[in-house]
Amino acid sequence: MANLRIKLVKSLNGRLDKHIATAKSLGLKKIGNETVQPDNPQTRGKIAQISYLISVTEE
Repeated sequence: MANLRIKLVKSLNGRLDKHIATAKSLGLKKIGNETVQPDNPQTRGKIAQISYLISVTEE
């Protein structure tokens, strides 16, 4: 199964609490943090919610 590399490219300051919680559930706390997550519907849903804060590449 493929993996997704997710990088936080915008600040979490002033964002909706729900979006901050989503970023933290992906392991993203500071700008520049990267994480590798499995490519599944749960991860895709989180990405869709905070797509304006992150960049995603497939591995």
